[in-house]
Amino acid sequence: MSGRQGGAFGSSNRLSHDTSDDPGFGELRSGDLGVRVATSAAEVAAAQALRYRVFYAEMGARPDAATAASRRDADAFDSVADHLLVLNHAKGEGADAIVGTYRLIRRQAADRIGRFYTSDEYDISPLLAQPGNLMELGRSCVDAEHRTKHAMQLLWRGIAAYVFRHRIDLMFGCASLPGTDPDRLAAPLTFLATHYLAPPALRARAVPSRYVEMRRMDPAELDPKRTLAALPPLVKGYLRLGGFVGEGAVIDQQFNTTDVCVVVKTDQITESHMKFYERKVAEGQEP
Repeated sequence: MSGRQGGAFGSSNRLSHDTSDDPGFGELRSGDLGVRVATSAAEVAAAQALRYRVFYAEMGARPDAATAASRRDADAFDSVADHLLVLNHAKGEGADAIVGTYRLIRRQAADRIGRFYTSDEYDISPLLAQPGNLMELGRSCVDAEHRTKHAMQLLWRGIAAYVFRHRIDLMFGCASLPGTDPDRLAAPLTFLATHYLAPPALRARAVPSRYVEMRRMDPAELDPKRTLAALPPLVKGYLRLGGFVGEGAVIDQQFNTTDVCVVVKTDQITESHMKFYERKVAEGQEP
C-alpha cells in the first residue's frame, strides 16, 4: 500500500478474462492494457526496475550503493510476494510491457520471512490478531506515461480479483505523502487523524522510535473538501473503500516520504466485484 507510487471501466472498454498463465487470477484486459500477477523472475526484475525509475529517478529517493548499481528497487520481501503488474500489450509482452506494479504479501508469505514490511514502521499486532486472511500492499507505482485514471482503475480491478481469489478479509500497508517535513503536511495529516482514525481493534501505531504526531493543527481550520482532493490518488482510493489510518506518521528519509498506515476491510471491494467474478466461475473461467 505504499505511496511510493506514482471505479468501473467505461462502456467502450471490453473486459476479458484469460486464465492461460494464471498463478493468481488470470489476466484482466481493457484495450491494450492488462493486469495480472507476475509469472517469471524476469517480470519481477522489470517491476523492480520500474520501481527504481519512479521512486529514485523521479521522486528523489536515496539509493544505497547496491541499489544504485543495480538500478532496481529490491528487498528481501520481494522473494515472498506476489507482484501485480499492469501491462501495455502495445509495447510488447512480458517484461517489456510492464508499466505498473503493486506488491502483495499474504500472511502465509510474511510468515516465511518472519514479518511484514509495515512492521518496520508500525506495531501491527492489532491487525495480526484479526481472524481471517490478511494482505499487505506496498511498492505501488505506475510509469509516468501511463499514470492515468484508466491504468489506476485496472490496477484496482486487479487488487479486487486477487482479494476475491485468496479470500482476503483485511488489507493494510504504508501509504505515503510526499516529503519529510510533517509541518508542511499539517493539513493532510491532521485531516486523516481527525476523520479517518481506525477503531481501536484495527489501529496500528507507529513504533515509538519513529512516531510523529499527525494532529498538527486545529481541525477547525481545515477545509475538508479541499484537503481530501489534494491527497495522493492512492490514499484517496483507500478512503473511498472505507479505509482507516493508524495512529502516528513515520518519516522515511530514504524514500523522501511521510508514511501513514492504512487499513481496509475488504467487504466493499468483494461486494462491488463479487457478481462479476462469480459469473466467471459459473462460466468455468475460475478467477
